Amino acid sequence: MGRSVLRTRLCDMLGIEYPIMSAGMGPNLIGEPVGAPVDLVVAVSEAGGLGVLGGSGYSLGELREAIREIKARTKKPYGVDLLLPKNIMEGLEGQEDIPLAKVITLLPQEYQDWFAKVRKELDLPPVDPELLVKTDTTTMRPKEAVAICLEEKVPLFAAGLGDPGWMVADAHAAGVKVLGISGNAKNAGRIAKSGADLVVAQGHEGGGHTGRVGTMALIPQAIDAAAPTPVLGAGGIGDGRGVAACLAMGCIGAWVGTRFLATTEGGASDLCKGRILDSTDEGTKVSTLYTGKTSRANISRFHEIWEASGLTALPFPLQVLLSSALLNCFVKGGKEEYVGGFAGQVSGLIHEIKPAAEVLMDLVDETVDILKNRLPRDVEVG
Repeated sequence: MGRSVLRTRLCDMLGIEYPIMSAGMGPNLIGEPVGAPVDLVVAVSEAGGLGVLGGSGYSLGELREAIREIKARTKKPYGVDLLLPKNIMEGLEGQEDIPLAKVITLLPQEYQDWFAKVRKELDLPPVDPELLVKTDTTTMRPKEAVAICLEEKVPLFAAGLGDPGWMVADAHAAGVKVLGISGNAKNAGRIAKSGADLVVAQGHEGGGHTGRVGTMALIPQAIDAAAPTPVLGAGGIGDGRGVAACLAMGCIGAWVGTRFLATTEGGASDLCKGRILDSTDEGTKVSTLYTGKTSRANISRFHEIWEASGLTALPFPLQVLLSSALLNCFVKGGKEEYVGGFAGQVSGLIHEIKPAAEVLMDLVDETVDILKNRLPRDVEVG
């Protein structure tokens, strides 16, 4: 039996076989290992979708190395996703890498006091002295990171956070297509007007940074706001039913995160993959705990102690450093009940860790089966 056929305009735009992308997921701001994001990109692209490298947390040199490794391992199209924050940590630009433990001592006093209180009450070890905050990361130096992507002529650049409008003209001149991600219709329209080639409309259900509007309500409004720029759907897509629904609403493809995170090649730790497998549809929570911006993650006791603190989240990316330091202490201290990772509400649909290529084909095959054979037959139309 031959492979299923599932093509939309997205396939023609990007030169791919199936209109499914893996969301950009990679190392965090302080560069802790997060598995093998390059492996995931290659696996998805080789299987006929489009793998997207999550580049936040890489140093500029590591980003270029990762891109070149992808190009050496696959001739298929791929993408790179970077965060483009408006505000960068003042005073750190141009400095040497700084121990994370030292950065914590530079935070406002009430956050230092809370950090010390949590460590004392839970009898936690100190932050790993070898853990460094890199000051030449793609998030700290986004314009230089974008320049690397254009120099390497990545097929698709994705702005996972922030407005990519300022780099669209240069990207197009380099033959690079641009994608922006939005959690509301207004921003979808803004991204389209900036000249981006594609917009991802990600609903509240999605893992990681997410907005306030549910996927079902968001997608049609985002499509209208972005027209004629094509839109991909995201948030709550974990099987072919979700992909088929996106296509039915007018999307030209799907942007899938959590389902690809929970794969053999996915970058989450074994602990966080286990959290996804054990989750229900109510097993995640939106909070500013992890980054200072609203993001969805597995529910853990970390949420409890943060909410009890009464503190307001620090601006991105300072909150990332605070939460990363405590997560390091939780892991070292064996407090797994306080550890979680980014994941969407679709976690409740995921019951098995499988190779990414199998996940892609499962998505494709079920989508095709639904569109060809499984639409309700008891609905009368005329």
